[in-house]
Amino acid sequence: MDKQKLNKNNKLAKIVSGIVIVAFLLFLVLSNLPQNQKSENNTMVKSSLKFQKDGELTFQSADGKYISMIDIEIADDDNKRTTGLMDRISMEEKQGMLFLFPYESIQSFWMKNTVISLDIIFVNRNNEIVTIHKDTTPFDMGSYPSTKPASQVVEVIAGYTDLYNINIGDKIVWRGN
Repeated sequence: MDKQKLNKNNKLAKIVSGIVIVAFLLFLVLSNLPQNQKSENNTMVKSSLKFQKDGELTFQSADGKYISMIDIEIADDDNKRTTGLMDRISMEEKQGMLFLFPYESIQSFWMKNTVISLDIIFVNRNNEIVTIHKDTTPFDMGSYPSTKPASQVVEVIAGYTDLYNINIGDKIVWRGN
């Protein structure tokens, strides 16, 4: 009987060891995926989309004093505006996306497939900030509309507008490469 218990214990130890080894190997494989990252809702997210500098944007106070400057990627056609920052897994503090619209109207954005939290800044044709939505929720299907007509929208990482004290009434000036 002791021999049977010993054999059962050895088999059980081998099974447990095998499970531990497989779990460890699975952990190593998943943690070293080079092109993909898991998002908050466990869906695979593309990480191959890299920031492309198309210009620079300066934030100024309402009276024209310098606040801060970022490098910008420009979304100036329907495809780029629709895609925006979707599927990006990171963005540097001094980077952002500038959306240019051919008309001024109430604009509305959402966070579908957007992995990182953003501050969304709506700007009118006079380059004045008219609305700011701070710390948006990743993957949120809700609407983030402007409160007044806008023809430009700037997206920066969440907290940027608080960090640099950017407010409604402040202005932007930008130039392309």
